[in-house]
Amino acid sequence: MEWSNVTWFLTALGAVVVLITRVRLGGTVVDGTARGAGRHGFSAALLRLHTVVGVITLIGWVVALVTGRREIALLMLTGWWLLTVIGLLLLARWLPSGGKHSEDTKSDAWGSSAGLSVLGHVGMLVGVCYFTFVTITERL
Repeated sequence: MEWSNVTWFLTALGAVVVLITRVRLGGTVVDGTARGAGRHGFSAALLRLHTVVGVITLIGWVVALVTGRREIALLMLTGWWLLTVIGLLLLARWLPSGGKHSEDTKSDAWGSSAGLSVLGHVGMLVGVCYFTFVTITERL
């Protein structure tokens, strides 16, 4: 297996997840709460943080891959893990609340359920585990 090909492929998929999350959730904001697809609103600041951390991490990670600088890659792993945690927090908007006044699930043109979000963010978790493995074992 060629480690670099897998690494570049997962990097591209990470960029897609950051972009699609921004596009899918960048809907209406009322009083600091965004109303995108899902069961619950979420903090618009959390979405902004996801986008900013994602862009900075992607740029830094690409620099680390191109230059082969392990110390940059180690620093960017922090960004990848932070991005993954934020993404999983955004994914929590799909969890049912079970209350009698709870709202129905809001769907969008991307799908009628959380399938795309689960695929993207759980995939990011697996990808970040891989990035951590190749960085720590110096296979980057």
